[in-house]
Amino acid sequence: MNKTKPVMSLSLDLDNQWTYMKTHGDPNWESLPSYLDIAVPRILEFLKQRDIKITFFVVGQDAVLDKNKDALGQLHSAGHEIANHSFHHEPWLHLYTREKLEEELSRAEDAIESATGVRVKGFRGPGFSLSTQTLNVLQQRGYDYDATSFPNLLNPLARAYFFSKSQLSDEEKQQRKALFGTFSDAKRPVKPYRWSLEQGELLELPVTTMPLFKVPVHFSYLVYLASYSSTAANLYTSMAATMCKLTSTEPSLLLHPLDFLGVEDKTGLEFFPAMSMPVNKKLELMDGFFTRLGKTFRPVPMGEHIDLINARQTLKHYPAKFAHEESVGVV
Repeated sequence: MNKTKPVMSLSLDLDNQWTYMKTHGDPNWESLPSYLDIAVPRILEFLKQRDIKITFFVVGQDAVLDKNKDALGQLHSAGHEIANHSFHHEPWLHLYTREKLEEELSRAEDAIESATGVRVKGFRGPGFSLSTQTLNVLQQRGYDYDATSFPNLLNPLARAYFFSKSQLSDEEKQQRKALFGTFSDAKRPVKPYRWSLEQGELLELPVTTMPLFKVPVHFSYLVYLASYSSTAANLYTSMAATMCKLTSTEPSLLLHPLDFLGVEDKTGLEFFPAMSMPVNKKLELMDGFFTRLGKTFRPVPMGEHIDLINARQTLKHYPAKFAHEESVGVV
């Protein structure tokens, strides 16, 4: 790889079949159906062919199940970074008490270490759930970074679409009202920064959105655009790369297992965009996106990106304040 290029960190939220069903309100999630045995080898092979290492955010509940340990063990064996995506994968994590949050993180840390051999140092909240309390607990538990912030103007639209495809009760919708983030989250920076916290600070590496326009550039969104027009999706990807270069933004881009799963895999997740697409078509699209972005940026795991940021940049500091905390009186 050309190490003179600016970097882009790549991460994959290893959301399992049951996590989507749970958020969607499907009671069958409780049997914990999994597609990890299909998705993980396919993803690893895709990355191996391109000699790319990324960061996998692993859900603790998956790590404690014997049926998933082989797939999860392959991640670290292949040289990828492992990070924490919570234990129960509940996008209302920001509503947890401090005691419950500590337990959630601790259980996930122990489970992930048992399955992969790695003690995690990075975190991303499920459904981009984030709070002042979460950040304080992460910092006090010795995490190197949080990667939950998603400054996306389309967050409310994504949530409305998700609700329209679900059978959630009003109470469940209220519980999930911050799913994917809120409009106020779009005001947050696209570039890395540090949170000012109770006992110190914590580096935030946001999921990159289009600089200036604050619209998504994660791979699931690119695949969704391609379901209407591959040409438009490719032009959009090239525009995102150009905007990042012009604004000196080293992107941190997000992947999901569904980017590598197609209609043939029979996941039961047809309510998600582009899940009627054949897997070969998705892989072809993903290859094109990687190629276009790789012309401008050098892909690295998040930990390597964090090391580069810490070594060369003085970052801005921001107070940890969230609109949902004001509405429920969280201090």
